[in-house]
This record gives sequence, C-alpha cells and structure tokens, in this order.
Amino acid sequence: MHLVIQQREKEGIVILDLQGRLILGPEDVLLRERILSLLAHSVSNLILNLKEVSHIDSAALGTLVFFTEKFRSAGGKLVLTDLGSHDVGAANLLKLDTELETYKNEQDAVNGFFPDRAVPHYDILEVVEDLAARHATEQEPENQK
Repeated sequence: MHLVIQQREKEGIVILDLQGRLILGPEDVLLRERILSLLAHSVSNLILNLKEVSHIDSAALGTLVFFTEKFRSAGGKLVLTDLGSHDVGAANLLKLDTELETYKNEQDAVNGFFPDRAVPHYDILEVVEDLAARHATEQEPENQK
C-alpha cells in the first residue's frame, strides 16, 4: 500500500495522518515533500499520527529524525503518536524513542505542545513488551491456545 497523507489541525497544531508504508522510495519522498512544504509555510509544530502505518524502515526513521532537528532549529517541534501497531524492530523503536518525542495518543501529543498541561510520555518499552508478547502468542501451536 502506498503512503497516503491527510492533513488536519487541532488546537493550532498541524497533524498529518499517515496511512500505508513509510519506506524508502516514493513514500519517503512524499513525506519529505509534505513536511518541507509545511516548514516553508512557517508551520513550526507538527504531529505525525502513525496509527495506520503498516511498516517503517530505517530510511523513514532517518527522515523522522532529520525533520525533528529541522523543527527544533525552527523553534518548534515534531512529535509522533500512535507508534506501535506497525512493523518496526525493537532496536529501531528504541532508537526512535531517544530521538523523538512519542505519545500514546493524539490528545497527549497535542497537550505536549502546551507546557502547562500534564502529559504522560509514551513508554517505548511498553511497546516492545507488547510486540514480544504478541509474537510469542502467534508462535504458539493451535492446540496450546
């Protein structure tokens, strides 16, 4: 599935809802172009909603880290939400969490842009544990379930 990007706004924060695969090639280029366009139009705060993303490769991770730095340089920030339902290796998830702010859901991500709001950060280790548990369950023979 190709990458589809829908744009909306919530409380003055631009949100990009991504759907499909986030991988090297046309998908990565599409995301780069959209984010560059937002930066050119003085958007300084951005949430990437990854709920409907099925796969993220290392090139896409590099893109996310690159643009995180671009937004910081512009005096804003880029954050991720709903990271966990797609195919990303545990090591990549841990690298991602050290470079980017991640939130469990959209409202927590929006709240993260307002210093006076209490915001729980997304625990990436929870995601790794959930993925490992799901993988173990999928590997059980049918008669043991």
